[in-house]
Parts: sequence; structure tokens; C-alpha cells
Amino acid sequence: MTRADGLAAALIAAVALVCLGGAFFGTRGDVVPINLAARCLDPAAPAPHQGMVWIPAGGYEAGDTIYPEEGPVTRARVGGFWMDRHEVSNGEFATFVAATGYITQAERALDPATHPGLPPDMLRPGAVVFFMPKQVQGMADISQWWRFVPGANWRHPAGPQSSIVGRANYPVVEVTHDDALAYARWRGRDLPSEAEWEWAARAGDAKAGDDHDQPGNANTWQGIFPVLNSGADGFVGLAPAGCYAANAYGLYDMIGNVWEMTDDVYRPRRGEAPAPDAMPAMGEERRYVIKGGSFLCAPNYCMRYRSGSREGQEADLAASHLGFRTILRRGTP
Repeated sequence: MTRADGLAAALIAAVALVCLGGAFFGTRGDVVPINLAARCLDPAAPAPHQGMVWIPAGGYEAGDTIYPEEGPVTRARVGGFWMDRHEVSNGEFATFVAATGYITQAERALDPATHPGLPPDMLRPGAVVFFMPKQVQGMADISQWWRFVPGANWRHPAGPQSSIVGRANYPVVEVTHDDALAYARWRGRDLPSEAEWEWAARAGDAKAGDDHDQPGNANTWQGIFPVLNSGADGFVGLAPAGCYAANAYGLYDMIGNVWEMTDDVYRPRRGEAPAPDAMPAMGEERRYVIKGGSFLCAPNYCMRYRSGSREGQEADLAASHLGFRTILRRGTP
């Protein structure tokens, strides 16, 4: 199953994807901050080792128990690696596109011969965008707050009328696993495994996986999702990079803001994921593990603002909640 097949399943058949997250946009597609983000990190500022921080080797109890797919909790160990201190920004991704001419999957039309039965709009270049509804009739039908928008892509994350002009320091969204991997390879890097990402998010704290409370130091949803967000954390929508304190390893926004991609193929139980190059079974779409939750995660709908949380994301489905950061597995501090 492809990007469009996954989209059709989500929006036409209303198959619920738990807490997809996403950006909140105003009536003209602008991201709406509550403050001016004066305290946020400047991704363009000089930083050691090209903006990466060293994550030491270590072991931990991986996983969690809130949702079934987070278990079983098992012992994991990872080697040391470098990791981007913040999510890849619009400015960084723009540099990659300018240097390579890369065209993201959301900017490409689908072939109707390989995607029979899809409505014409879903064959056009585009991506999934979150819109805050005024009211909802139950929580099963995610099309009440998610829409496929032709013309939505990383440059126009809420659709053709939106823009990232002036938002170079915001995380890039509306990119897919292939897009993220292409950027990482251009930098001579990779996407983290699920175990590497989770270890980095826990920052050496053996008790980090036991904390199930909504974090006060992250961009999440305060209120009743999807109709009321007080913005008590400073933002109603996507936040620029590094607006909240870094963890003990010096990493910003590992929890909240945007979901982050890994290179592990998703299975409903931890530890069952095949190798990244394994072919999906007949009739099964390829999905990858995403981690950390987004700023649309709320206690009443999505408690995925935890290091042990995980979800599966269609490999070729771009959405306004999803970003990434890269790692480097060679060298030492």
C-alpha cells in the first residue's frame, strides 16, 4: 500500500491513526504563536560539531505500558553516536533542496494506474493538514480535523496560500521517510533507530520511562483536543526550534512539537520490527516508527508525549505534524 492508499484508508474509510498530531494554522494558513518566541534557539548560530551533540553508549528499559504497541518493556543497549540538537529546520532543508534540486514526495503527483480508485484530488501533489474544528461528533472520524490539501508541502505546510517565509527556524514538516533519508544521506548521516532515539530522549535518566504526566517543558496540547487549546505552554501550533529547555544530553524538543521519524519499520509490538530493507507483506503498507508525540498530543486523546511512546506512519504520507532529526554513528567527542 502506498502513500495514497494509506491516506484513503485514513480519510475515506476513517481508519483512526492515534494522535497524528499536527500544526494549528490560522484562517490564512499562518502558524499562530501566543508569544514572539524570543527565548527560542537560533539554529543558524554556530554550534559544535555542526549542531550535533554526543550521545554516550548505554542501556535502558525500552518501551512503555500506556498503549499496547509500546510493549513489551525490554532491555535495550545502544552504542554512542552524534545527534542533531534540534529537529531539522526549514532553513536547513531549504539548503539541501537548493544544493540538490530534490523534489519531495508531497510535491509529486501520483500515477492513477498504480493507485486505482482514488479521487482525483488525492492524485494531485499534496499532503495532510490539521485544522481545528469548532465541534466534533465523536473521536473516531479523524477527517473532522484532518484534510488532504492539494498543494500542501514543506514550503506550504497548510496549503498553497501558506508559507514558511520568515520561519527558517521552525521544524520542517510535510516530508516523508524517503525525504528525510535523502536529506540525512546528503549530510553523510542517517535516521536514528527507535532504540537510539528513545535512549537519547531519556538522557541517561533511568526513571524517565516512568513519567506519564503531560510535560510542562514541551510543546503539547493544553485543553480538550481537538476543539480547545489554551496555549499555556506558549504556543498554539508549531513552535520554532529550541523554545524549551534542552534535556541532560543537550537535545531540544525530543518530546512534543513534532513527531520524529526513525528508520525502524513499524510493527504493532516492539521488538517485532523487521530490517529497514525488508519488504512489506502482501497488501500491507510500509510504515515506520515515529517517536515523541507532537504539540497536538493531549491527555484526553493522545498521551504520547513520552520517550517510550511510539506510532506507525505511512512511509509516503506527508503530514503537518511530522519532522525528523539525523544522527552520525562515527567519531567520538
